[in-house]
Amino acid sequence: MGRIKPDVVIAEPFGQPHIAVWEGRPSYPPAYQPRGRPCLEWRVVMAWSILFVAGLLEITWAIGLKYTEGFTRLVPSVITLAAMAGSVILLGLALKSLPVGTAYAVWTGIGAVGTATLGIILFGEPATALRLASIGLIVAGIIGLKLVT
Repeated sequence: MGRIKPDVVIAEPFGQPHIAVWEGRPSYPPAYQPRGRPCLEWRVVMAWSILFVAGLLEITWAIGLKYTEGFTRLVPSVITLAAMAGSVILLGLALKSLPVGTAYAVWTGIGAVGTATLGIILFGEPATALRLASIGLIVAGIIGLKLVT
């Protein structure tokens, strides 16, 4: 066992790839994951959770734009700008652990589905069969990207 940093230890058992232990949690190289389930690694689960919240904030600012009336109303404008900043900041945090193409597509997909749905509910936009089917296809794409990442 060799020490790299005071709190990072590299252990190399015979026949096993190295496993870095940091703050009491093992960090496995990409080629070796415990139980073959890398998607359940703590940092990846947290990244997906952060990405989901970023998507919710994207819905917030997209709907908030309607209520700002061209940024002439103070409170809706402040909420919208805060949601914009929060959404992009959280997306950036999620990108530390997720592939950029997948994360961006899921982020925009959550925003598109949520905004289209709330447009139907709040603003009386048409809920045609084709529109609902298109929303369903976006949801299927988000689920597909999640499953393959």
